[in-house]
Amino acid sequence: MRSEELKDFLDEKFLQYHVPGFIENDPICIPHSFHHKQDIEIAAFMAAVLAWGQRKTIINKCREFFELMDNAPYEFIMNHKETELKPFLAFKHRTYNATDALYFIHYFRWHYLQYESLEDAFLQGGYQPWDAERGLSHHFSYFFSLPDHPTRTYKHIPDPRKKSACKRINMFLRWMVREDVGGVDFGLWKRIKPSELICPCDVHVDRVARKLGLITRKQTDWQTAIELTEELKKLDPKDPVKYDFALFGLGIEEKF
Repeated sequence: MRSEELKDFLDEKFLQYHVPGFIENDPICIPHSFHHKQDIEIAAFMAAVLAWGQRKTIINKCREFFELMDNAPYEFIMNHKETELKPFLAFKHRTYNATDALYFIHYFRWHYLQYESLEDAFLQGGYQPWDAERGLSHHFSYFFSLPDHPTRTYKHIPDPRKKSACKRINMFLRWMVREDVGGVDFGLWKRIKPSELICPCDVHVDRVARKLGLITRKQTDWQTAIELTEELKKLDPKDPVKYDFALFGLGIEEKF
């Protein structure tokens, strides 16, 4: 496809899949179950972290997780008693287990005692303009800055310095940052711009992007996500990751 044809094609697919009906069967339905900013942030972060496997299973495990908090995550995190953590000892999703869950709860409380929003966890370096690679690398270090953090939990927080494509955390950032008239993404955060985001690069997006010639690298890592995003910026420099909807929809719904 010529660049004009590719833009028209992906714009059409963006409009097709960027609709409220997308929410119901996607992990983003979890944060959409809440109304307060901190609840949405926590729910979105957890939904992104647990986004391994089939979407139906991910959604069910997220609901199970928040039922342990009486579906009031921020209130629970800030005011729980030690005895109320016991049910989390039985929580597990793939490689995410009780040790991880308890540390996440500890981290959330520590962070929210200092800041009003999780956005600050990605802004500690004070970089202007915001740089995704430095911001995500700093977030990894910040997340594990508490004493006696479990090293096994490293696998659940990606770091570009380890060449991870950081798919799930980029998806979380898309949810929080994109200013969305379609009602899917939240646009709660204002200090990071949509133009500074990196496109989440999962197996479906990766396959479709390669077929369309948007990716040339053989491996899928951080530089691949950068390459994809740079190509998408040619189509929409202000909001390149909106095409995540098009690429994902083409991959999972149309088997493109």
